[in-house]
Amino acid sequence: MDRLVYIITYPFIWLISKLNFSSIYIVSNLLYYPIYYIFSYRKKVVRKNLELAFPNKSIKERKRIEKENFRNLTDIFLETFKSTNIEEDELKRRFIFKNPEVLEKIYNNNQDVIVMCSHYCSWEWVFGVGNITNFNINAVYKQLSNKYFDKLTKSRRSQYGANMIKTKDTYREISRLSKLEGLNFYGFASDQSPKKSKAVYWSNFLNNYVPIHVGAEVIAKKYNMALVFMDVQKIKRGFYEASFSLITKKPNDFKNYQITEEYIKLVEKQVRKKPEYYTWTHKRFKHRQKNPI
Repeated sequence: MDRLVYIITYPFIWLISKLNFSSIYIVSNLLYYPIYYIFSYRKKVVRKNLELAFPNKSIKERKRIEKENFRNLTDIFLETFKSTNIEEDELKRRFIFKNPEVLEKIYNNNQDVIVMCSHYCSWEWVFGVGNITNFNINAVYKQLSNKYFDKLTKSRRSQYGANMIKTKDTYREISRLSKLEGLNFYGFASDQSPKKSKAVYWSNFLNNYVPIHVGAEVIAKKYNMALVFMDVQKIKRGFYEASFSLITKKPNDFKNYQITEEYIKLVEKQVRKKPEYYTWTHKRFKHRQKNPI
């Protein structure tokens, strides 16, 4: 079945990858209406997430965010497909890294770095980061259930030299790489909800008391890695800017989970500024509990 789904879907992906961006956004405009109004793709999930995250906003305001979120979602879908056939110069023009000197200072300090980000705006084009740094680029990702799409995703994300690490292999692979020559950049998107059975830390995120991923902090402390937050902002349709902000070069100076708290605060600030660009289609608060404090 996985193979059949892939065979049926791939021609559409290939076609989109061959279009210019003007045509892609025409298709995106057309797709928005059936996805939102007819198929209602995860609309209930998005609506519930917004209700939980922004209880003080009016229904009208949350509806506006919801609609803009779906318009952005169709753009992201098609931009992802375009990634399989985009020239490097075009990518550099559309996704700009504003302050790579933050990474350069860490590299010159002979230290590995974990770069933490969220599923906000565009996360597919960040793999061009290998063009602006000397670090070996590694990215932790969740393996897709369809092995054919998983292979395509890995191929697309590694085309600029990134080494893709499955979440279940994270600790083992980082341990292996730590013994090799060269400095490593590890990309973590740590804003998704961990499995409840594996939750070791809970905190407030967007008005909800939920479990938070702590793997980046744990690894940074074990291997004395610097930690950086990457904030991606949408400048206009198809154009993004990413900026880096140093969280710490000395992770072991922090109490347990203090770094994770700092990261969550940065993500929350990012989301509150322009909530329409966050990925609300996932159940962000499925394990929420009453705050014990």
